[in-house]
Parts: sequence; C-alpha cells; structure tokens
Amino acid sequence: MAAAEPKSPAAAGAAAARRLARGCWSAFWDYETPKVIVVKNRRLGIVYRTVQLLILLYFVWYVFIVQKSYQDSETGPESSVITKVKGLTLSEHKVWDVEEYVKPPEGGSVFSIITRIEVTSFQTLGTCAESMRVRNATCDSDEDCVAGQLDMLGNGLRTGRCVPYYHGPSKTCEVSGWCPVEDGASVSQFLGKMAPNFTILIKNSIHYPKFQFSKGNIENRKDGYLRHCTFHEVSDLYCPIFKLGYIVEQAGENFTELAHTGGVIGVIINWDCDLDLSASMCNPKYSFRRLDPKHIPASSGYNFRFAKYYRINGSSTRTLIKAYGIRIDVIVHGQGSFLCDWILLTFMNKNKVYSHKKFDKVCTPRHSGSWPVILALVLGQAPPPPGPCFTHPGLAGQLWGEGQSQVLAAPPPRPCPTSAPSEQMVDAPGGGAGPGLCASEPSQQDCTLTDGRGLAQL
Repeated sequence: MAAAEPKSPAAAGAAAARRLARGCWSAFWDYETPKVIVVKNRRLGIVYRTVQLLILLYFVWYVFIVQKSYQDSETGPESSVITKVKGLTLSEHKVWDVEEYVKPPEGGSVFSIITRIEVTSFQTLGTCAESMRVRNATCDSDEDCVAGQLDMLGNGLRTGRCVPYYHGPSKTCEVSGWCPVEDGASVSQFLGKMAPNFTILIKNSIHYPKFQFSKGNIENRKDGYLRHCTFHEVSDLYCPIFKLGYIVEQAGENFTELAHTGGVIGVIINWDCDLDLSASMCNPKYSFRRLDPKHIPASSGYNFRFAKYYRINGSSTRTLIKAYGIRIDVIVHGQGSFLCDWILLTFMNKNKVYSHKKFDKVCTPRHSGSWPVILALVLGQAPPPPGPCFTHPGLAGQLWGEGQSQVLAAPPPRPCPTSAPSEQMVDAPGGGAGPGLCASEPSQQDCTLTDGRGLAQL
C-alpha cells in the first residue's frame, strides 16, 4: 500500500485556521460564571466582618451624613435681579436726585452710584492746548508739534502749533477738538455727604428647573411692609432694602475714602438649600466684599465719563463729567439638593441545580489556620484552596456560613481520590469519611484540601 502523501504547508495552515475559527465560534456562545466557596473559619470571619463594618461606617457617617452624597444637587440656579435706588444728596452747587447719580438707570444687577464728579463745563468744538498728561504733548516751539498727528489717548488732532498751557509757564501742542480739555477747566464736586443713607432695594428670585422649585427674597405681605423696613439678618431677612453705608461697612471699607476714589462692592446672595426640608428652610444668605484690588494703585478705584449736550447761541456745547462712584455687583450663587431615587438590584431566583453547582463550602481545621494565611485570603493575595471533592453531585448544595464565612473563587469539583485518603480533612465530630466519600451525611461539613503552608508562602 502506498504511503500517504504529506500535506503541503499551505493546506496544513488552512486546516489549522479552520480549526481555530471553529473553536472561536464555539467559544463565542459559551457562558462563564464564577464558582464560589464558603469558608467556615472564625478568625477569617472576624477579619472579614471587621472590614465590612469599617466600610459601612465610612459610607454611613462620612459619605451620607457628612458629605450628603445621597442627595442629587443642582448648582447655578436660574436667577433674576432687579434693583432700585432712592435718596437725595447735595454738592457744592446743586441738589442731586436718583435720575442723575445712578448709572445706568435701568436697575439691573450691576449699577453705579456717583459720589464725586469732575465737571468740565461749556466745552465747544474748536482749538486749544492739549493736556499735559498726554505723551509727547509738551513743546518749546512749533517744530515740536507735527500737524495732523492723532494720539489715541489724546483729546484731538494736532494743528502743528505750540501754545501756552491753561496755567503756568508750560506749553503744549495745540489740538482741534472739544475745548477746553478736561485738565484745564475741570471742577471737582463731592456728592457723598448724604450718600450713606441711600437705600437700595434688591429683588432676587431663583428657580431650580431640575427640581421645579422657585423662591424669592421678598416676603409676601400686603400691608406695605417694604415701605418702612430695612434689612436685618434676623428680624427682617425678607426685607432686601439695604443702606449704602451698611453695604460699605459690611465690606470692611471706609465710606469717605471709597466715595472719593470709587470702588466695586459685591453683594453676594447665596441660596444653599436642602430641598428635602420645607420651603421655609430655604433662605438667602447675604455677604459683602470689595471686588477691585484696592492695594494696587494702578487698578484700584472706579470712575467713568459721560457728557450732557445742549446748544448755546446756535453752537453745540457740552458738559463733560468724570464720575467717581461705588459700583454694586449683585452676584447670585446657589445649590439645591434633593434626595436621590434609590435603585435596588433585583435578583432572580436561582434554580436548585444551578445553585448546587454554584456554591461549595470549605471547612478549615480549627487549629491549622494562621493569621498570615487569613490576612492573605481577605486581601485576595493567596490562591483559594483546591475545590471540594464529591462522589455525589447533590452534595455540592448551597451552604451558607453562620455569619463568619468568606466567599472565594474555586475550580470545578473534582472526583474524590481513593488512593490517598490522608489528603482529605473532615472537620466534623465523630469520625471521618471513607475514601470514597468526603462526608457521610449532608449535614456534616464538607471537606477540601488545605495547604496552609503553601498559602502562607504566597
């Protein structure tokens, strides 16, 4: 009979590839589930329950009570702010009302109260000496001034002439623009004498859309409450009418100094509410602080300019006002928290046959365990003991420990060895099992091979 011809390398490779593909396809439909062993050992159970208790205390005390992590929260509520200022004050030349010293007049969350002004009156379009504050404005002759030159920080277009300054022996380049310039003819007026008594109404309402919760900072009363109340943190929390002097004082500032140089004060309203409680427990908390860096001269203070225009003898005239004031920024913060929905795991009832194959119980000798072995088992750093041996599959039932058990992964059950019964250990009173059975009665404790020395070495 002729010998079979050897297969070519290509055919052998194709056959191996088909076998691999069939194996992968077959393994794709496999279902794997871990096998667990219930270990009955008192010291191991004590360590295990102690670790469980520490974890439970951490979650109950720190996570739930301290951090309140069981609550869902929403930060940055939807908010609206409306402000209104009332009061009169005097300067050296006139009486000022709200329409003149509050900018802008719309009553938003950011507004300014003018406390000092520098007024340059009767400015008309013409030519005049440039301000000495402008770079390269000083001159000795016309040759020092370039006609047509425009400095973006200046007051007009240079004409090319060198003219005397408004006061003193100095000269500056002449410009075409609104004259006289501010430096030459401005007059300072202080409006802050009565400004501490100005009242500021701050209406604020917030809404948490996630929890459909809304509230405002004004008490719902119909007896004209707002007409005669001012804010007090205890007795009049829901009367958001603040005196300007009170706001500046709470921010830790001197009112007279702030009125001369200007500054920015923040009014912070914080709505930090636990919505598990009654709505009456959700209250605003007010705080005040200065926002501009007063210790940095280059950026401290607050001022702005505006002009009032009119005509005299048919020519355009204006009054330029450089205003120093206290800017109020109303800032609203908040966090609403509400109890989360608890999602509980639903466990399916296991089939008895599945349960019998799923759980085994390992009985360790009472005097063979050591603390290194137990610690290694708890930390998962030691391999589990070999799986229990059974001659009858029904003996591998679901066995629960008496509150001192540890669940470990183990290989599938193996047949009982008949030639080496000394390797089996039965922790059951009154005699041992024969070589064919690990335990004579189901109520007795099952056995497994235990190698404490090998576990300790790991």
